[in-house]
Amino acid sequence: MVKHISSFGRNGVHDFLLIRATAIIMTLYTIYLVSFCAFSDISYVSWTQFFGGTFTKVFTMLALMSVLIHAWIGLWQVLTDYIKCAKLRGGLQLGVIAVLFGYFFSGLFILWGA
Repeated sequence: MVKHISSFGRNGVHDFLLIRATAIIMTLYTIYLVSFCAFSDISYVSWTQFFGGTFTKVFTMLALMSVLIHAWIGLWQVLTDYIKCAKLRGGLQLGVIAVLFGYFFSGLFILWGA
């Protein structure tokens, strides 16, 4: 039996609820972006004004965090189900964490400007 020491949530129900909550946030963000693209004349000026607003920046960071949490829980489940060697699984999980942190900081610096 694999212990869930590195699971994002405290148990399976918590992970299940996190997956559903992040999916809802990602769906709302997709609707937000699609509605902007559908009802706006897309140009560089309109795009920079759209992403220059505080609401869009915060919503984008929330959506990015949702994607990262969603990805971590899904990849953690796949790795614990299919990789039985603890050392290999730990190394792969460490690699996934490093990539996800890289995505987070990239999004942070790109969105908020460093």
